[in-house]
Amino acid sequence: MRISTINIYNVDLPVVGGTYRMSLSAVSLLKSTVVEVITDSATVGYGETCPVGPTYAPEHVLGARAALAEIGPHLIGLDPRNLGLLHDAMDRALNGSRYAKAAVDIAAWDICGKSYGRRVCDLLGGATGETVPTYYSISVKEPEEAAREAKERQAEGFKRLQLKIGGRDVEEDIETIRRVAEVREPGTKLAADANRALTSRDAIALSEQCRDIPFVLEQPCGSLAELAGLRHRLHHPLYLDELGTDVNAVMHAVSSGLVDGFGHKLTRVGGISAMRTIRDICAAGSMPHTCDDSWGGDIIAAACVHVGATVAPSRFDGAWIAAPYIQEHYDEENGPRIENGRIKVPTGDGLGVVPDVARFGAPILSFS
Repeated sequence: MRISTINIYNVDLPVVGGTYRMSLSAVSLLKSTVVEVITDSATVGYGETCPVGPTYAPEHVLGARAALAEIGPHLIGLDPRNLGLLHDAMDRALNGSRYAKAAVDIAAWDICGKSYGRRVCDLLGGATGETVPTYYSISVKEPEEAAREAKERQAEGFKRLQLKIGGRDVEEDIETIRRVAEVREPGTKLAADANRALTSRDAIALSEQCRDIPFVLEQPCGSLAELAGLRHRLHHPLYLDELGTDVNAVMHAVSSGLVDGFGHKLTRVGGISAMRTIRDICAAGSMPHTCDDSWGGDIIAAACVHVGATVAPSRFDGAWIAAPYIQEHYDEENGPRIENGRIKVPTGDGLGVVPDVARFGAPILSFS
């Protein structure tokens, strides 16, 4: 089996509800990049990468497409099932750009599953159940509005809520956490995610003034030095997200005792292959974590669910997918859906989703 053609598609993903706000950015339209890898045996695999705007992280949509343009020609003729050799070829063609390479990696895992007649989660060691938990992310809102939404999402079955904070007076963040805590139902877990926007001073003050409320404080500051400095001055578990950029960063955070858990992004670290390694590092260190991505449609969602299904439930905080903010599925029948706070693990071979590429229009890039 050899790669014969690679097609790259643009997919516009308008945000349902208008705007999704984080501490340092707001987005209303995301442009996802879908990779179609076609083999000479007619087996086709799909990958995807979708940075959530140009300022959330160093990744951005035009960068992903430029990287794929550099990488694509070097992959023609390779066997996509030889994942190690495939990554070696991508690294020889281009340094860095893991988020672009992740789309190729996801497509290769999709092909592996279809070739061997197994789901991706089966190739990763096996699913722990037929569904995985997810969680709902409440964007930066006024305290009363955040509390109202928290009540609604709990009624829909979500057992974990992530509150976006930061980018405003810390007192408003504190009031938002308190208002949401007042409506928190028994069994619902909370996470406060500042997306790097807090100073060490404000992170410490927030934790001190909310010390009676149980929640995870996720990525409050923008550097490892800041996190190390405030680590033992907090009253809440500390999670790493944006700074968990690759396997080495996660390994260091675990071995040094820097954090208590992670919010992992699959494309940020390089795809399913890297996430498998990170999963095992977290297992060795008894670290809880999520398996998410920044944004994207059915392909990224399916990849997150497959990896998440192989994580021990006692350490798994959920697979966040952007489905609540997206209008349409790529695969109307099999696209991952949230029901009562959980997502069914796809049952088809590979990722278990087959996008209708005709809906994407003509490829923006193609290699053969």
